[in-house]
Amino acid sequence: MPLSRLERLFQPDPEYRLASALFIKALALIYLAAFVSLAPQIAGLAGPEGILPFDRYLQNAWQTQGWRAWLQVPVLFWFGSSDLVLQGAAWLGALLAITLLLGRWQKGSLILLFLLYLSLYRAGQVFMNFQWDTLLLEAGLLAIFLQRSPTVLVLFLYHWLLFRLRFMSGFFKLASGDPSWASFTTLDYYFETQPLPHAGAWYAHWLPEWLHRFGVGFTFFTELLVPFFIFLPRPFRLAAVAITLFMQLLILSTSNHNFFNLLTITLCILLLDDRIVGRLLPKRMKKRKEQPAEAPGAVHRILLATLAVLLLFSSIAGFWAMASGRPLPQPLAQLHKSVQNFGVGAIYHVFPTMQTERQELIIEGSDDGNNWKAYRFRYKPQALDQRPRFIVPHQPRLDWLIWFVPTQHPIHLFWFGEFMYSLEQGSASVLDLLEYNPFPEEPPRYLRVSAWRYRFTTPEERAQTGDWWNREYLGIFPMVPPRRP
Repeated sequence: MPLSRLERLFQPDPEYRLASALFIKALALIYLAAFVSLAPQIAGLAGPEGILPFDRYLQNAWQTQGWRAWLQVPVLFWFGSSDLVLQGAAWLGALLAITLLLGRWQKGSLILLFLLYLSLYRAGQVFMNFQWDTLLLEAGLLAIFLQRSPTVLVLFLYHWLLFRLRFMSGFFKLASGDPSWASFTTLDYYFETQPLPHAGAWYAHWLPEWLHRFGVGFTFFTELLVPFFIFLPRPFRLAAVAITLFMQLLILSTSNHNFFNLLTITLCILLLDDRIVGRLLPKRMKKRKEQPAEAPGAVHRILLATLAVLLLFSSIAGFWAMASGRPLPQPLAQLHKSVQNFGVGAIYHVFPTMQTERQELIIEGSDDGNNWKAYRFRYKPQALDQRPRFIVPHQPRLDWLIWFVPTQHPIHLFWFGEFMYSLEQGSASVLDLLEYNPFPEEPPRYLRVSAWRYRFTTPEERAQTGDWWNREYLGIFPMVPPRRP
């Protein structure tokens, strides 16, 4: 008896069983990188003596919302968010990622990995509010269903996720009205002004202008047209993989975007059928293809169908509201917010506007108001002769977020003020986020922040001085014009 269209959605797709197995292992590596990167940082970011203590956040949520706070802030830390608990959750996540990579206890590992990363995502607050974090959460949640069986529906949801990431990023570049995207001059600025460039960005910055213009056009092509290939016949899907992979490798060669590009590449695996993947895998992994496909049970189907409806609603409604500038009706807005509380159904808009100058903040302390010593960050540009480091897949949350502070947006001025207060108090967990503390015995009596305009040195300047950067003093922050955008 032929299956109905609805029933086909829950049937295993025999052409993607090996691809699914490979995807799970690649996802395990991404999870491992994310947890290992976060473990040494989370205490300084969100511990009781951190920049934004999460225990204070939870207390305020309980006081204002009561028991509803459990749904509004779905985390495992309601009964404790000490440094030990936060760090323990991150290291446990790393251990479970290794377990998943080894093919042990896969379903349980995937469930716990999602819950742990969701909890740390919410605990990190503004420090975890990035598109790669929500991308990992949604990919990890869908993997719970993929692990048992690569059904037509779960594969579609993964393809929808990759489509959203790529197409929305291109759409909002156009919709933003940013002049550099409109004039195809974005790459004249991007390599120099991105949050954490590595040495490859210096070389790319001095490529010919015509190549920069071509790069902008290629970006539009890969983000506005290629995503539709995902839903077309096999030759188009394979072309989408090849083009997207090439684009991600170009970005990796010029930018430190933690595990973002690696996760994008990982999502492309599920566009490859087993005819291709089978050529890449060892024989022991190919045995999965020989085992009979396991059709999902009723509970699995109900949960997956519910998730599909919520993801499609949240992503489409959120995109419509953001693109049109019109708020959703209150009931729909509340449902949209509830879904996003779990870090899924996100809207993606990678670099919709481009900065045309780089402002760096230098933080100094003094005991007498005359002699000043600078705190040194681990990765952000500071010393002019320091080679910009390649740190993928690590995500230094403080170094990354301080790039936003020169915009003087209230959100960033708030957390930056809390960071400065932590330096005044000599918080050990916060100071551990820095490379060098010039006041190891006790905090200084005075602190100041100066703003500087940083630019890459020219090839001639670098040949003469060895410096990667030159800089120009702007003034004492925040008594300087905000960076726009």
